[in-house]
Amino acid sequence: MARTPALAVLLLAGLLAACAGEPAVVVGSKNFTEQLVLGEILAQQVERRLGIKVERRLNLGGTMLAHQALAAGEIDLYPEYTGTALMAVLDLPPAYDPQEVRERVKAEYRRRFEIEWLPPFGFDNSFVMVVPGELAREKGLETLSDAAAEGTAWALGASYEFEGRSDGLPALNRVYGLKWAGSPVTMDLGLLYRALEQGQVTMVAANGTDGMLSALDVKILRDDRGAFPPYEAAVAVRQSSLDRWPGLREALGELSGSIDPSTMQRLNYQADGEHRPIEEIAARFLETVP
Repeated sequence: MARTPALAVLLLAGLLAACAGEPAVVVGSKNFTEQLVLGEILAQQVERRLGIKVERRLNLGGTMLAHQALAAGEIDLYPEYTGTALMAVLDLPPAYDPQEVRERVKAEYRRRFEIEWLPPFGFDNSFVMVVPGELAREKGLETLSDAAAEGTAWALGASYEFEGRSDGLPALNRVYGLKWAGSPVTMDLGLLYRALEQGQVTMVAANGTDGMLSALDVKILRDDRGAFPPYEAAVAVRQSSLDRWPGLREALGELSGSIDPSTMQRLNYQADGEHRPIEEIAARFLETVP
């Protein structure tokens, strides 16, 4: 009987070692606020619904880095946008009907990469062109056509991706022919609004659900000629990962339709404007998901 405690310790140690070696669901994200928030929401959702280990590889970088990590099996899933997938990843011509884009992306990802697209979160994060509110009121600007007709040479601030992607600056130039005061000033997304406030630029290429849009005196110029395709946010997940972890599809599916545009903007502002921890933002949001 004296050996029983020692045997129990050995058995427990073996069990812990086995648990430590359990494979983890690996959740990734790109390198801007909204992606970090969505990535953490996905990670916590898997943990709370399936009770399995989750590894976070957030802040991976731009679109192609995140996609390559997913296609190579380095991560199991990450949040992506339909318009980005259509043009930047699949290199297909632009389309403007959200359902058409969604179905084309879903079919091509399944065929080319064995990656599934789940139903969207519930918001579209298209590119938006933003100018100072005072300037818009002074010149009566409502649309991008107004900005083009006004004749001003705009000083553009943009992310590195927006400048180079076919669905970004090239699409804007092709549709509207805006005049530019020199080459775009490229910077991280988080610096764009500061540059606009400080007068370093007069127009920025932002994202439609940026949190700072609700806090600053700025004007979104409506894309009245449809330069930008729809960018519905959804989960891209490896088919092998869905097969490996029973219940993963259902757990992720609970988030479909749960985030409308105003909610995503609010979550982004909690991070960028209120500087709250991403983990806290995600946990509080998930308290609202049945």
